[in-house]
Amino acid sequence: MIILKLTTWIIPAIMLLGLSACGIADEKPEVGKETEETTPVSQEPVEEEMNEDEVVEEEVTIKEPESLYELNEANWTFQPIGTANPKAVLLTIDDAPEKYAVEMAKTLKELNAPAIFFVNGHFIDTDEEKANLKAIYDMGFSIGNHTQTHANLKESSEEQQKEEIIKVNETVEAVIGEKPKFFRAPFGVNTDFSRSLVLQEGMLLMNWTYGYDWEKQYRTAESLTDIMVNTEYLTNGANLLMHDREWTAEALRGIVEGLRAKGYDLIDPKTIKGIQ
Repeated sequence: MIILKLTTWIIPAIMLLGLSACGIADEKPEVGKETEETTPVSQEPVEEEMNEDEVVEEEVTIKEPESLYELNEANWTFQPIGTANPKAVLLTIDDAPEKYAVEMAKTLKELNAPAIFFVNGHFIDTDEEKANLKAIYDMGFSIGNHTQTHANLKESSEEQQKEEIIKVNETVEAVIGEKPKFFRAPFGVNTDFSRSLVLQEGMLLMNWTYGYDWEKQYRTAESLTDIMVNTEYLTNGANLLMHDREWTAEALRGIVEGLRAKGYDLIDPKTIKGIQ
């Protein structure tokens, strides 16, 4: 009788424990269901904020173009340096940017043909004209100083010569952020004073080897192209003079293609010794 009573007491107790265990299991959260105790942790990487003192600045070294050509002041041609190709010529355009210089720059840019644009100060007075100068520079072309008013320097006082040269430098620097690297006097006429001032301003003084577009018989694209490419003065290192003129703008593509057809490279002004 005692054994029977004990068994009767134990069985209900075991059943009660079993029910309690099932109740605990039923209270476990479902998989994937967010609760206050089971908020999922983001798997995205945590970006650490960098202290300003820890920022490392990379030093960028701008390599200056190598000098490949040197000006020969005896005849204003360019001589190769080292292994540079001797059969090369320089393109220059004076009186910019009057009317056609931007158009000419676009043509040259399309042809991958470098050149110097020599500017007159009276063509960069207005905001529009200054924008034209900036556009030419932004296309990668070198800028030269051709005086403020295209005056004959030999007929000008030293003070006037200084004004003619310095004012252009100041205007150009204000527009493009740097002074002109080259100087060409109107009519090719220099004085001892202008030469000294140009040197002081860090510019390379140059004239030219040949040019024709101011002569009446060469004021068409066809005639100008022919003479610029086939003249007897076309030699290694020649310094070609052109102007901001309608017929020159029309002839420019033919001139470049004609020079290249004869095997001439075009000198990049940035590789001329003395302007780096």
